[in-house]
Formats: sequence, C-alpha cells, structure tokens
Amino acid sequence: MTGSDEAGDNKVGSLRIMATTDLHANLLSHDYYSDQPDPALGLSRVATLIAQARREAATIGAATLLLDNGDSIFGTPIAERPLELSHTRPAPVAQAFNLLKYDAVGLGNHDFDFGLDQLRQALLHINCPVLCSNMQALDPQLSLPFSQATVLERELADTADTPPLRIGLLSVLPIQTLKWAAHLLQGKVTIEDMVQSARDHAVALREQGCDIVVALAHTGIGEKHATYGIENALHPLANLGVLDAIIGGHTHLTLPDPRHPVSVPVVMPGAHGSHLGVIDLRVTWHSDRWAITKATSTLRPIARRRTIGGAGGVLTPLVAEDPAMIEALAEDHAETRTRMAQPVGRTNQPLHSYFTFLGRDQALALVAWAQAAAVRPALTDTVASNLPLLSAAAPGKFGARSGPSNYTDVPVGQMYMRHVIDIQPFPNELRTVVLNGAQLRDWLEMSAGLFNQVAPGTFGSPLLNEDRAGHNFDVIFGIQYDIDVSAPARFASDGELANPDSHRIRNLRWKGAPVRDSQHFAVAVSSYRIGGGGNFATAQAATPLPTPPLRVRDAIRDYVAGRTDRDPLEHAPPPWRLFSHASTEAEIFTGPGARAYLSDLDPSRHSLHGTTPDGFLRIGVRL
Repeated sequence: MTGSDEAGDNKVGSLRIMATTDLHANLLSHDYYSDQPDPALGLSRVATLIAQARREAATIGAATLLLDNGDSIFGTPIAERPLELSHTRPAPVAQAFNLLKYDAVGLGNHDFDFGLDQLRQALLHINCPVLCSNMQALDPQLSLPFSQATVLERELADTADTPPLRIGLLSVLPIQTLKWAAHLLQGKVTIEDMVQSARDHAVALREQGCDIVVALAHTGIGEKHATYGIENALHPLANLGVLDAIIGGHTHLTLPDPRHPVSVPVVMPGAHGSHLGVIDLRVTWHSDRWAITKATSTLRPIARRRTIGGAGGVLTPLVAEDPAMIEALAEDHAETRTRMAQPVGRTNQPLHSYFTFLGRDQALALVAWAQAAAVRPALTDTVASNLPLLSAAAPGKFGARSGPSNYTDVPVGQMYMRHVIDIQPFPNELRTVVLNGAQLRDWLEMSAGLFNQVAPGTFGSPLLNEDRAGHNFDVIFGIQYDIDVSAPARFASDGELANPDSHRIRNLRWKGAPVRDSQHFAVAVSSYRIGGGGNFATAQAATPLPTPPLRVRDAIRDYVAGRTDRDPLEHAPPPWRLFSHASTEAEIFTGPGARAYLSDLDPSRHSLHGTTPDGFLRIGVRL
C-alpha cells in the first residue's frame, strides 16, 4: 500500500487492474496429456474469479481493466489444432479472450514458438490491442501482428467534471527470445533491451497525456540492478520511476510475496491459470491530472491444497469453471481430445519423469533414441559419418514451479499422440552438431549447474537449485559420466564461467575409455539448445550439420510407430550417476505419482521423507 487515502475536496476514483499470465493455452480445467480434469489449472476457473472481481468493482464504482501478460497463445494441444480449422472459427485463445472481454494482451517468448505466420493467425480475431514494445521488424515492409503500445481511457464514477483516466500500456519480453526462436525469427526482427524499451515507451506515453503507465513485463524477479539484456528485470523496471504498476510473468512465480518486495505495485499470477492478479489503484484529481494515492496488490487462487496432519492433501478447487467458457470451447475441446487419442504405438515399460534428476528417466531415453534414429541416416557421406553419434535431451515436465502434478507419466501399453506431446511438450526442431571432447565436458558442466553444492558429511541439503530451470538439464546419451555435487558449479546460469578451477563432471567415458579433449562427436539436439536456450555457450559454438527439418515430437512419434529403425543407443549404459560421498545425504522433491514407481529406486540410496505442504513427495538421496 502506498500514499494516502485523504482526498480533501479533490475528485477521487478507483481503477481495478486484473491480470493473467503464462496461461500456455490452459483454457479449460483439463489436462490433455492424461485426458483428465485438473482443478489446478484453467482460464475457465479464472473466468469465475474475473466475474467476481468485476462485480466487486461495480459496487464501489471502480473502473476495470483485464490484461494478459503473454505466453498464453500456445502451449497445450488445444492451441495446436489443424490449420484447416483456422478458416472455420477463431483460434481457441481468441475465443476465450473475446468472451472474457480482455482489454489488452502482451506477448511472451513462447508466443513466437511457431513463428510469425502462426502467431498472426492466432491473433487475427482477438478484439483488443495485442502489444510487444521491444520487438521491431528489420524489413519495414514486414507487418508485425501487434502494436508497440496503446492508450486506454476510463470514466471514473462521480467525476463528471474531470477528464477520463488515461492509462498507457506497454509490453516487453526478454531479448533472449531472439535466440530461443532463432530458426523462426533470425533476420526478420530485432529485440531491444527490456529496461531501455520500457523507459522509452513509458516516457512517450506520459507525453501523450497518460495519467498511469502500466507495464506488461514478461519477466521475473532477477537482479536488483539493470545490465544490458537482463532476462529477469522486475526490480530494474520498477526502479525506472516512470511505471505505476507492473504485471510480471515468465518465471511462473506468484507475486506479491513478502520475500520479494518490489518498489511499485506488482502482481505475477503464477502460470497455467492458477491465479488471478488484482491491483487496486485509488486516484485523485490534482488540478491537471489524475495521481495515484493508494495501491494494493493481491492474488486470488483457483484452487488450494488441503493440508492434513502436516502433509500435502487433496487439491480442492475454490471456484467452478465458467459455463460460458466451457460452451464456447466445446467444439475445440472435443476435436483436441480426438486428435490426442490417435494411436501411435506401444510401450512395454512405463515412461515417467518422476526420477529424472536421479538418473532414471525412460521417457528421456526414448527422446534421445528417437533423435539419434532420425539423424543417423542423414550423417552418411558427411564429415560426421565416422564419428560417434550422441543424443542430448532434457526433461519437459519436472514439477518445480508448475506443481506436483506436472510430470510425464505414460503407462505400459498403447501409446497415443497425447503421450508423445506429454514427453515432448515443446515444439522444438531437431538439430545436429559436431564438437570435441573439451566442449562436450563443458556442455555437461553447464547442465550439472542444476544441482546445489552439497558438502560431504551433511544431511538434508536440497539437491536441486530452485533458481535453475529443469528444462536446462541436458542428459547426453551415448557416453557415461559422474556428477560430483560436492564441487561448486563451474558455470553460472547465464553461461559465464563462475569457478574456473571447479569440475563436477568426473569419469567421462565413451565405450569405457576416457574421453579425450581432442576427440570429436556428433550430437543430436533440439533447436532450442542450439539457438541459445539455457545459455549453453559450447552448444552454440559447436559446428552445425545439415539435418532434415523435423520436430522432436515427430521423431518420437515415428520411432514409437516403427517408421524409423531402432537405434544402437538403446543398448548403451545409463549416461550418468551422482558421485558417491560417504555419510552424505541430500533431499529432492518429486510428484506424489512417483509412489507407483518406487521399485525403480535403489532402497540403499533412496528413502521416503514424507510429503510437503504443497503436495510434493520428499526423497532422501544418499550420495
């Protein structure tokens, strides 16, 4: 709360800003990967909260704005419908946003995952401004499907003798988007630094007479001070002194949070439709403009986990789904379920990611085998034809900020298309590179930064660094290595060399022999990693090889269906393990669904430690 509620003889009004972010096309409260209802997600439940918040605002005469902060256009299968359907009805996200009467939509990095043409098609029927302030076309003839900023006006109750409240909106996303989607955006657009762009657009909006400037900032908490190209910049943005409120996102956190105070009103409403963010602004007319005299920021969740006896209990919805949303999307929902039910093949073992950070993930192995099988024929008659072929894969669903149900879990038996997308939720393309043994070692060192440093002889330390994203934990199949978490991480999360004398990767071997620095390998890998995702400098510096255009998930589909040959990597030993230290135990969290697969773990090294209040299963890991 800021300012004073004293208005004196001045006119006073109120503005309620409601916000969503990182929906990732979770429009309904339904998990398309398991084909089951899921009360933890869905804009259809947030819609009920929006209606409640609007009714509350109406009772006090407050004006309202409904905003979205990006990474909402694509994500779940309902947003990836066949192209021919785009000619018969608007995209599902457009239908949902129009139904709820959004006032403006910002764009996030994942909204560009399918390129500009598909984004343009998805945005075509959205009936409100779509914004991205820090992206511009390199070719003036290229028309981008969004605006850089907009100004909205709201009449305030009981202020007939004063002008309407003018609200300027801008939207910024990480400059790294150009790397992450390089194969789709390179040579077409440029992206400016978020902080500089926000400053410039905010000043311009003030010059246009805006009383309030709100930033749709697709960015997380990050560092206190700005550096060029900073990915998570909420603090530097707040400290600009030209923004009155910020909607955060990108990192799937929830704000406000007393552990992360921000100097202006801010909300970050989680992800997948888990929360509605609400900022209430009290404004007073001071002779020539409206000024904020009071501000509050709150979050409203759609569900809450009941805690029973100190353990995480059942996730209980707090609001029902909006019937109008269910009706509007019924046709797309049915089509998506039918499409996801297409048979692909069979699996003779369960494929799950509950133990992916313990070195036991058959779903990840399947990705690696499928990638290798897809590129191996293309290496014939190339410079890499006689090189060992490795395959790098990282988990797509691993709990963390997305919650204890966010894990891949494919049962034995028939596999369907929904299982393939469950294993590979991102639409990355397949790439092949050549690198030497020294580069390979540094690639693994960067990946091993996921783990915290654990001192030998200690017990109960968290094994995973929660500030590192699990989708940046590359496992490279076809080699074997140990990860020694007693050493500090060699690389920081931004890819910079943090501890030059530290080495976590030990006993790196190929076919039982130590890998030499001068030895060369071919590696099948995703376009996201080669494009700069995760800041793996050695992967970006590797020599690219021609690879047939293919999405990773299509390679998985073809491999399961038997349309590509079984790959020799299937017979390779497991790639990695944690290096052992006497009398040392750390702790890791996983989903409660892991209970069905506890026999996969070595009981001499792993033990159950109960459940966390938010529903994760705690596992002790003896090093």
